[in-house]
Amino acid sequence: MNIDEVSRAALSLAGVRESSRAGRLKWALDGRLVARQIDDESVVIRTDFAEREQVLRAHPTTFFVPPRFDAHMMVVARLPDADPAAVTAAIHAAWELQRSA
Repeated sequence: MNIDEVSRAALSLAGVRESSRAGRLKWALDGRLVARQIDDESVVIRTDFAEREQVLRAHPTTFFVPPRFDAHMMVVARLPDADPAAVTAAIHAAWELQRSA
């Protein structure tokens, strides 16, 4: 998976807008984070803690949580190793979470 595929997945969701800062892309719903590019090979995706644990167990080669995100409702996807369906589902879940916020 690559950043263009992430962008297509995020922008397919109603109300999601893409922006860029310092050359990194970000997708948000009404100003609330859905996902953000960390570097050329990874994105951080908003999630609740229960969903985060589920995706980490189900897709350990796709998702991880670096120590700096331990206390935050976020999970990181490694794009080169990613299961595209799992990343797309995580982006959709982030959108659902932000829609209900």
